[in-house]
Amino acid sequence: MSSGIAITGMGIISALGIGLDKTYTSLLEGHCPIASPKYINTVHTNLPCGEVEFSNSQLVDLIGEDKRKLFPRSALLGIVAARAAEQDARLEEGTKVALISGTTVGGMDITESYLKSFLEGPEESDKIFLHLDGVCNDLIADSLKSRVVYTDVISTACSAAANAIAFGAELIESGRYDIIIAGGTESLTKYHFNGFNSLMILDDSPCRPFDASRKGLNLGEGAGFIVLESVEHAQKRGAKIRALLSGWGNACDAFHQTASSPDGKGAYLAMTKALKKAHLAPEDIDYVNAHGTGTQNNDLSEGKALMTLFGEKMPYVGSTKCFTGHATSAAAALEAIISLLVIEKRFIPANLRFETNDPGLSFSPVTETVTDIEVKHVISNSFGFGGNDTSLIFSKYEQ
Repeated sequence: MSSGIAITGMGIISALGIGLDKTYTSLLEGHCPIASPKYINTVHTNLPCGEVEFSNSQLVDLIGEDKRKLFPRSALLGIVAARAAEQDARLEEGTKVALISGTTVGGMDITESYLKSFLEGPEESDKIFLHLDGVCNDLIADSLKSRVVYTDVISTACSAAANAIAFGAELIESGRYDIIIAGGTESLTKYHFNGFNSLMILDDSPCRPFDASRKGLNLGEGAGFIVLESVEHAQKRGAKIRALLSGWGNACDAFHQTASSPDGKGAYLAMTKALKKAHLAPEDIDYVNAHGTGTQNNDLSEGKALMTLFGEKMPYVGSTKCFTGHATSAAAALEAIISLLVIEKRFIPANLRFETNDPGLSFSPVTETVTDIEVKHVISNSFGFGGNDTSLIFSKYEQ
């Protein structure tokens, strides 16, 4: 397998920690950091989440910025991950790149902190401006040693980072840019937290995707970015090709503003489009990193789509949101990197806390970590509000 877009760098920060090694070790050992909120200022302390274990001040120290400068938390997380991806890809200073990021929260935390004073007087308007998703992306771009010649932001909620990666791949295919840094970043905010709570889909205990007794999701935060370039370009500059983005597909069933279609039509279409792009058949897939939020609606809908696609030959299926929480717009970026680690490290992470089969599903997720297994092709699913569904396929790179 040598067709597809080369992935030459990865960077990640989440509730599992910072970096590829920490993420892999936590997944391998089944470490779950889902816990009561620590940094987000919320009255809902009974609702566990996947927070990054660094305060904003610590993140500023980590990236070496001036503490007098105001940064949205989403930008801070994005800077950590994007810089790590840039370094992993060994991009030289001044290298021309495009930066495509998925985010929806943006600088909402800044707005929450300064909205009252802004309403009382216009002197805080410069701080409110940091709310904009594009401003967060610009702050990430400005922090890189590469020369960012084009930026874009995609805000499709839970599929945002997947769409950013797919868009980045299409920019490579079109020949418009040689190197793309693509992914997503999202931080927890009060508005964000309260909005999901109003939908009554947050679990008051650590989530258990696909379990018959599931009660909802746990929110999370984090950032992940990957470096994309053509195989030829990567080989020409002597870059290490870690894996391939071999396929991607997006569909929008528009069934409901927040709910997935009961028959999983959008999810099925996204996966089949990705398979067609990758020139693969369902039986070629070794593992599905499911969207798997832990809500009644999502898991049943996605499960039916998987049953329709794979029939009785179901590959390993599991959700890693039981480790990271649901990082909404950044979720697909975190799960893309986890999928790439699955290929590199030859393992399948467990779908934590699964105990009882859902009577509406004919399969069970992987319940224990699987090691020393060859994984050639992974589907990573990300399904957003309004039925905006995106599937990415990552493949082992073979000369």
